[in-house]
Amino acid sequence: MKEQKKVFGEERRTLLLSLLKEANEPMTGSDLAARTNVSRQVIVGDISLLKARNEPIIATSQGYLYLKSNSPVTMYERTIACKHPPERTEEELCICVDHGVTVKDVRIEHPVYGDLTASILVSNRKEVKQFIKKIHSTQSSYLLELTNGIHLHTISAPSEKALDDTVEALREASFLIDTSE
Repeated sequence: MKEQKKVFGEERRTLLLSLLKEANEPMTGSDLAARTNVSRQVIVGDISLLKARNEPIIATSQGYLYLKSNSPVTMYERTIACKHPPERTEEELCICVDHGVTVKDVRIEHPVYGDLTASILVSNRKEVKQFIKKIHSTQSSYLLELTNGIHLHTISAPSEKALDDTVEALREASFLIDTSE
C-alpha cells in the first residue's frame, strides 16, 4: 500500500482552497485532513489563515463551505425574530426548509458579547437532521438557550413568496415573536 505524501504549508492551503471552491457541498475538516495527510487541527488553522485573507469560507455544521458569488439564481433574504424552547428547534427548521427556504444562520444578542452569529446553512430535512444530531452528539447548547429562546434567523429563498409562506407558517406554529405585545 502506497503511503500518502503530507502536503505542507502554502501548497496545502492552495489545495484546500481549490478543493473547497470545486465542492458542491460542505467538506469536513476530517476529509480535508485525510486528503492532505495532516491532522484536523492543522486544517482548522489553515482555514483560519484563509479566512484572514478574506477568502469567503464559512464553517457549517456539515463542514467547510466556500461561498461562491456567481450564483445564477437571484436569492431573496429576510431576517425573522423567533422565540421557542430548544426542543422545538427541529420543528422550526423543518417548517422553513419545507417551504424551500435556506436557514443561513442564527443570531442572538448576548449581554456580555453583544451580537453572536452562528452559521446553520440548512436547506432540506437531511441537513436539519444532521444539524440536530451534531448538537446532540457534541452535547452542545443552542444559542437560543442563552436568551430565553429569543433569536434571529437570516432566511433566503429564490422568491419573496417562499419567504412570505415560511413566515406565515412559522407564525401559525407560534415560532415568531408576537409584535403586538
